[in-house]
Amino acid sequence: MNQRIIEKSFDRINRLLNIHPDEYLLVDSTSQGLFHIVNNSIRHHYMVSTGRNGIGNRDGSNQTPPGIHRIVEKIGADAPEGTIFRDRLNTGEIWHHGLTEENLILSRILRLKGLEDGVNVGPGIDTYERYIYIHGTNQEMLIGTPISHGCICMKNSDIIALFDMIEEDTLVVID
Repeated sequence: MNQRIIEKSFDRINRLLNIHPDEYLLVDSTSQGLFHIVNNSIRHHYMVSTGRNGIGNRDGSNQTPPGIHRIVEKIGADAPEGTIFRDRLNTGEIWHHGLTEENLILSRILRLKGLEDGVNVGPGIDTYERYIYIHGTNQEMLIGTPISHGCICMKNSDIIALFDMIEEDTLVVID
């Protein structure tokens, strides 16, 4: 990740929202990396997996929506690592590293809401209505390759660490 990409995302936030964030998350689909940016420097870096069909905004596309988002909900605080969530609810089940092809939603959920009309807000392209999250997965061995149905998947220990260090309303730029 070079400084130019960080500056580009910062400028985009400034231009569209007229704010200068001290802290935000940047998801780079090319490198499959999530960067925690604080004062225009990388504080933490995590490998992730974005949509298996690339970046895009259409409902049902299995693509990760581009643009500026906000974390509007943090779900799963204090749940054990590997907790399985369905419809954003803790099922009480724990994934025990068994093989499954289904990409499960595990450990923590950071629910995203798009902030750009026509990009990630609106009929058929709305990030919030598409239930796009940053979450843990049972497909940890595939992290770093696009595998999701549009969400941003992380290793379970990584999503727990990220969840604990950021707040609701944190901005997320997906590029």
